[in-house]
Amino acid sequence: MKLHELRPAEGAKKSPKRVGRGTGSGLGRNSGKGEKGQWSRSGGGVRPGFEGGQMPLFRRLPKRGFTNIFAKQYVSINVDRLNVFENGTEVTPELLLETRVISKIKDGVKILGNGELTKNLTVKATKFSKTAAEKIEAAGGKVEVI
Repeated sequence: MKLHELRPAEGAKKSPKRVGRGTGSGLGRNSGKGEKGQWSRSGGGVRPGFEGGQMPLFRRLPKRGFTNIFAKQYVSINVDRLNVFENGTEVTPELLLETRVISKIKDGVKILGNGELTKNLTVKATKFSKTAAEKIEAAGGKVEVI
């Protein structure tokens, strides 16, 4: 087979409906929309979720809980991620962002205590878990809440 011999498969190309082109076409007069009614009109039909006047599903289901729009969103990282820094480094949220340890600072940074820390660092963050603070101080570092 050569490039100039390629053809679409049988039945793969379907000609579009030519509506409103006379009765002989098979789609004349009402253009395949039937007689009267909502669906025959221009712009007719119902919005998504409309159930013919029956109480819609999204209104029948109960609402549960709420989202606090004033909640603070902290970016959390574990202490083992801090091993990328040299001994004696002052680790700030800006430095974490610069070294791509975190991708964004939302309302602050929280340090969690998963993993081991082998470097002595001065860590400045918005929040610390109890175990994270213990591990940083056990490694010879300092914890500062900003």
